[in-house]
Parts: sequence; structure tokens; C-alpha cells
Amino acid sequence: QLQLVESGGGLVQPGGSLRLSCAGSGNSLTYYAIGWFRQAPGKEREAVSCISTNDENTYYADSVKGRFTISRDRAKNTVHLQMTRLDPEDTAVYYCAAAYLDSVVVVAPGVYDYWGQGTQVTVSS
Repeated sequence: QLQLVESGGGLVQPGGSLRLSCAGSGNSLTYYAIGWFRQAPGKEREAVSCISTNDENTYYADSVKGRFTISRDRAKNTVHLQMTRLDPEDTAVYYCAAAYLDSVVVVAPGVYDYWGQGTQVTVSS
């Protein structure tokens, strides 16, 4: 059974950076498309960024393009989300998720099989 644990959230000032990590255990993340999602109070969960099993395909929401970068560290069985130029609108709980699908990116939350517990990101001065 795959388990996912997010880390790296916290409080950051506008314009700052954070790197979120999604560590997998119980199975290799190599077999899974990985997505980062976020949910702000009163809003629906939205896809932020996704990466395919072969790392060749990625997705970024328009609101984060050019600011966020998703990457996979196969040696550490971890997927990172580097977030730069953070804005108060980025404040949310961030979740990583895994879908047992090969070579595609997936943005629909319902397709994902496994979810982490979430990590809070707060952007505020």
C-alpha cells in the first residue's frame, strides 16, 4: 500500500519561496503519476501541477506557470514542488496524490488513488 507524506509547508512572506516534498513509502513512486493539489478555505480542490511516470509530461495551472516547478527524485522516492514568487492567493493546504497511470498527467482529483495528509502554506506579510 502506497503512503504519501507531504512536508515543507509553512508561513512565508509575499515574494518568497518554499519547496514542498511528497515522500512515498510502501511502493515506488516511479509507477505513479503524481499531482500536487491545493484547497483554500471555501474553495474546491484544484490541480496545481502534475508529472507523468516518465517525467516527460508535466502540467501547471495557469496561476502558477513560471513560478512553480515540479520534479521527481527517484533515488529518494520523492516528488518536489518548488514554489517561487509566492502570493497570498497561493495560501492553501497543499496535497500530493498518486495515480497508477503510465506516461500521462492527470488533473482530475477523482482519478488519483492515494493522497497525503496535506501541508499548510500561508503567504502573508
